[in-house]
Amino acid sequence: MTKRLFTLLFVMLLTNAVIAQFSVKGIVKDAKTNAPMQGVTVSVVGKAIGTTTSSGGEYVLKLSKGTAQVKYSFVGYGSVTKSITISASDVTEDVSLDPSTDQLAEVVVVGSRASQRTSTDTPLPIDILSAQELKTTGQTSFDKALQYRVPSFNTVSTPVNDATSLLDPYEIRNMGPSRTLILINGKRKNTSALMYIQTSPGRGESGADIAAIPQQAIKRVEILRDGASAQYGSDAIAGVMNIILKDKFEYGSATLSLGTTHKGDGNSISFAVNNGASFGEKGYVNYTIEFNRTSLANRPGMVSAEAEADANLGFDAPLATVKSFLAQKPDAGNINGQPENTAAKFLINSGIPLTEKSQLYFNAAYVYKKVNSFANYRTPYWRTTDDGLLTPAGQPYMGYVPTFQGDLNDYNATVGVKSDNNGWSTDLSFTTGGNKQLYTVSNTRNRSLGKNSPIYFKPGGYEFTHNVGNIDVSKQLSDKLSFAFGSEFRVEQFTVYAGDTSSYVGSGADSFPGTTPNNAGTFSRFNFGGYIDLGYDITKDFLVNGTVRQERYSDFGDATVYKISSRYKFNDDKITLRGSFSTGFRAPLLHQIYQQQAQASFVPGQGIQTKGIVNNVSPQAFALGVPKLTPEKSTNFTLGLGYKPNKNLSVTLDYYNIVVKDRIVLGSEIAGTASGNTALDQILVKNGIVAVSFFSNALNTVTSGLDYVVSLRNIELGSGKLAVNLAGNYTFENKYTSITNTKLIADAGKSVFDRTQDALLFQSRPKYKTILGLDYTVKGINVNLNNTLFGTTRFHQNGLDANTDTEFVPAVLTDLAISLPLSKDITFNFNVNNILNVMPKWDFIDLKTGVRTRYDASNNVPSQKYFEQFNLITFNGRYSNVTYDGSQFSQLGTTFQASLNVKF
Repeated sequence: MTKRLFTLLFVMLLTNAVIAQFSVKGIVKDAKTNAPMQGVTVSVVGKAIGTTTSSGGEYVLKLSKGTAQVKYSFVGYGSVTKSITISASDVTEDVSLDPSTDQLAEVVVVGSRASQRTSTDTPLPIDILSAQELKTTGQTSFDKALQYRVPSFNTVSTPVNDATSLLDPYEIRNMGPSRTLILINGKRKNTSALMYIQTSPGRGESGADIAAIPQQAIKRVEILRDGASAQYGSDAIAGVMNIILKDKFEYGSATLSLGTTHKGDGNSISFAVNNGASFGEKGYVNYTIEFNRTSLANRPGMVSAEAEADANLGFDAPLATVKSFLAQKPDAGNINGQPENTAAKFLINSGIPLTEKSQLYFNAAYVYKKVNSFANYRTPYWRTTDDGLLTPAGQPYMGYVPTFQGDLNDYNATVGVKSDNNGWSTDLSFTTGGNKQLYTVSNTRNRSLGKNSPIYFKPGGYEFTHNVGNIDVSKQLSDKLSFAFGSEFRVEQFTVYAGDTSSYVGSGADSFPGTTPNNAGTFSRFNFGGYIDLGYDITKDFLVNGTVRQERYSDFGDATVYKISSRYKFNDDKITLRGSFSTGFRAPLLHQIYQQQAQASFVPGQGIQTKGIVNNVSPQAFALGVPKLTPEKSTNFTLGLGYKPNKNLSVTLDYYNIVVKDRIVLGSEIAGTASGNTALDQILVKNGIVAVSFFSNALNTVTSGLDYVVSLRNIELGSGKLAVNLAGNYTFENKYTSITNTKLIADAGKSVFDRTQDALLFQSRPKYKTILGLDYTVKGINVNLNNTLFGTTRFHQNGLDANTDTEFVPAVLTDLAISLPLSKDITFNFNVNNILNVMPKWDFIDLKTGVRTRYDASNNVPSQKYFEQFNLITFNGRYSNVTYDGSQFSQLGTTFQASLNVKF
């Protein structure tokens, strides 16, 4: 019996081996670039048989005689299913995959690879970024990757970080972080709890924490460069960034990345896993786990002993004392550059079919981030004692450097149901999200408590949460007419946490005083909005679209906005003219309405000073005559041209003009008058602060410019193919047209908007930026060379001579990325960013003569004036690389990163 069983099994195995003797083989290519595609999943529908393509796009399947349905699929591309019949020989089947097409309200874009950037025939300007494009930047975070891929996107790392190190400010078209709406799979991402209050880009604003999104989870990014308040509500004045997550699961992958700078500091390590499962025809779950850590990179300057000893520039200390200290610490112990940070990120995205025409979907993300940074070093001639609290017994007192630790928790989640019935498409969803930041200050003291002071403080923190409900319905009423409508309900809550008593009592914790209980609290509001959208194809080439939206906010009332856009194609669809006009609004942030605090910060020529921010519902604001905040109102006009003469060349040019009325700004610090007898002086004295600032609808502004993208693909070069991309942004105009001051401020001869705030808001980001990318692929090896030109930025720091500005000069940063397939499942990537080690350089500009002077301590500056000015704005040389307020790009110089990606 046993022998018979073994014989039967042997015959069956032999029969199967004979049956499975034929092969299905071929090459899978990108339909647009004709380049071989590595990692494409090739599977037999309904059977556990499959493989993936090699670096040259080749695949081989062993199949028996008969007919099989073979499916070819890859993330970001439309799947193809072929019916293949095997009779008596091997079969060769070559396949081309097209980038997938997704629709999301007005953001209708085509996903693509590195060689295709912008759609040429949409009615609105849209940037497309694939996951591969983000990866080739070699940047450790999503926001920094965007900096080197999107010309109108800018972000900056400030040299003294504090809470800003948890989330660097970013902006599109110089409009500030709060005027770009961030979406995750088309749903609103929550705003960060942090509001920037120091003198840096983004001052007085807040934005979503896009750096918290793991790059491994991103399928592509769609950036609508146009006002879209009519579609999405508040915050979409400059545009909309829609981050599409990986969905249908094709394969798992693990990536290990290591990085460092040319100085051997700022070391980074990252480990990410993307995995999931597919079930049925349309069901999927895709999840990403990422852990990363970046160590400190320090770029301090050499401190001037003469300036430190000067009564006006420094601390009025004996020169010999200063020189003795600087002989041991030439940089005065200062630490600035890139802070140490650690992050853990978790994200899941899933879709579950309920019926043939309906789907349950959900996604969720959680991020924990911890950042360690430093305040300015307290030298022993600045803080002459630490009361024996920070210096070990028996050692000489050498000052101390306060540390700042920030703990950030950020989460967002969406659950919804999509269905299609009788031509009606319905999307019902609920989204929740929040961002919480708590701070710790250590290695410092509260000087007013003397020897009884602790050296570890909890100065408080902030939290922002929202809950959003959406209903979106659409239908194609005819071949020419489309109709959509929807509504949104949103509840927002902002919480200010008080610090422990020792952090705020008296002078407060040295470097970062805590929040007092009277400035803490929880504040909330809700709003309800709805929209109607109509699209009409007058002809197959001529499209007109219109949208109207109505919003109702619980704290300020109604807002009504609209948008009209159109597109006309001619010359066999090779040329597209497009344009739009829209009105928009931005509701004041809860942060801007309710945040009130005292903040210690560096004042050029005056050292560290405590300044106050009073909120718009406080008695102090009432006494100052500050009105309650109202929404910003805007108009946005765009006019563009798209040209695509063939499949390998595309060109887009888009002009934009954005006018904002009642723009909300955090005004300049207003100090008392020389006479000291005005109503303003009395309020300042009563509140015990040297200067006060507040939010108001103070400005009317205009911003205009040009975006351009040129993409040329499939250039035959040797045995490989080259793609060339040129993308840029140029700002024609970015200025205010009028200022509104309160009577009390005006009567005291002051203004809420001084030259420093003017420069910060309108000139501190590059006037132009151009990115030239070369993408070469040969035998599965990809080489990407990117050159980014950062244009001029100008600034007028507080304390500078009235006839002097500073200007960062243009610079080109060159980045190299190499992707080398080691096998069909293993890829090695190597990046060198800023190959030529270009550092920010800035000049003084004499506004009367136009003369530019660069301070150089090694060969003495031409005049005493520039010696004084240099020390004013760099804290006596501590920030000689980028000045205290930062620059248009990183001061870290050349950086290296290597990564290994394994598919499974």
